[in-house]
Amino acid sequence: MEYREFTGKTVNDAVMEAAISFGITSAEVDFYVIEKESKGFLGIGSKPAKIGARKILTAKERAGEFLEKVFAAMEIQVGVNIVENQEDGVMNIDLSGEDMGVLIGKRGQTLDSLQYLVSLVVNKGEEDYVRVKVDTENYRQRRKDTLENLAKNISQKVKRTGKTITLEPMNPYERRVIHSALQGDRYVETHSEGEEPFRRVVVALKEGVRPRDNNNRHRRYNNNRNYNRNNNKKGGGRE
Repeated sequence: MEYREFTGKTVNDAVMEAAISFGITSAEVDFYVIEKESKGFLGIGSKPAKIGARKILTAKERAGEFLEKVFAAMEIQVGVNIVENQEDGVMNIDLSGEDMGVLIGKRGQTLDSLQYLVSLVVNKGEEDYVRVKVDTENYRQRRKDTLENLAKNISQKVKRTGKTITLEPMNPYERRVIHSALQGDRYVETHSEGEEPFRRVVVALKEGVRPRDNNNRHRRYNNNRNYNRNNNKKGGGRE
C-alpha cells in the first residue's frame, strides 16, 4: 500500500484526515511528516502541515510488500502464497515461478538469506516473535531427506572403517537434522566443531566400539572407562 499525502492545520489534524479517509483510527495510521505547519506572520504566509500516510500494515502485509519489492528489483516474476498461523506464531511463505533455482541458491543459501530478511521485516516492532519459513518447490523437505540419507551413509562408513568423518560446513538447521538422524544410533556419536559460518558436524564411533568385524558385527571394549572424547575439543557441541 503506497503512502498518500494529507494536509491539516497541524500534523495531528492531517493524521486525523488520513484516518477518516482510510476508515480507521488515528492509532492505525502509519505516517511521516513532509512539512510541519507554519503560522506565518500575523496569519500571513501560514502553511498547513503535510504528511505521507497509509494504514499500518499487518505482519503478513509487510512480508508480502517486502517480497514484491525484492522480486521487482531482481526483475523476476514470483508467486507468493503466505499462510499465517497466529496461534503457533508461524508464517509459512511458499514461492512459485519458472526458475526457482535462482531463489534457492547453493545448498539453499539464497533461500535462507531471504527467509532471514523477511523475518526481520515481519518482527520489527512486534512484541510476539513470528517464526518465518520461506520455501519453494518443497525444497526444505527435499533437503531434509537428503541430509538424513547422508547421515545414514556417513554412519555406515564410520562403523565400517572406524575413522572419524567431518562433514562440510552447515547452517544450524542442517546440523540439527544430522544430529537428530543419528541420535538413536547405538554405535556412532555426533558433535559440532568450529565457528560460524564454518561450523561442521563430526561423526565418530562411540567410546568402546570397534569397527565392524568380518561378520558385520560391532564389538565393544573398555566399557568401564569413564572418558568423554569431546570434553577437550575446542568449539565442540551438539549444534
